[in-house]
Amino acid sequence: MGLTFLSTITFCDALQFLSAGSIGLLVGALLAEGAIFIPFWRSLPTDTFYSLHKEYGPRLFHFFAPLTIIPSFLSFAAAGFCFWKADSGRGPTLVACALFICVLTTYAGYFKHANARLATATLSASDLSLELARWEYWHWVRVILGFFSFGAALLGIGMHA
Repeated sequence: MGLTFLSTITFCDALQFLSAGSIGLLVGALLAEGAIFIPFWRSLPTDTFYSLHKEYGPRLFHFFAPLTIIPSFLSFAAAGFCFWKADSGRGPTLVACALFICVLTTYAGYFKHANARLATATLSASDLSLELARWEYWHWVRVILGFFSFGAALLGIGMHA
């Protein structure tokens, strides 16, 4: 029975599955970051935050970069290939890709510059508090976008069932 199922999987199916899985992995990591790290960062004194950010900021970047880059390529590939093949799940797969592009724009539009500001360790305590509040807001925006991208990706897979 398992071999019959495997013989019916197309390249488009595989791309959709890998895309959804990688988006889900990123969203899960972002949820953990939002639930654990952000409240911790916001509770720290300014000098402690800057000290920890100097050490752990680059580590977080190196952790999240591949978790963001991989679903980018996979969602683009799944959307493009499934559209080209007129796959039955192409609509939700295209929506998943579009929503993931929105996730990416939060990095380019806000996080890249905000993280650079935090790395300079020059914000006052009150400015740091405001920046971390803004960082948290945009973080949850990208989590919500990622969640809907993941849902659309799953829907694209489900169109085959």
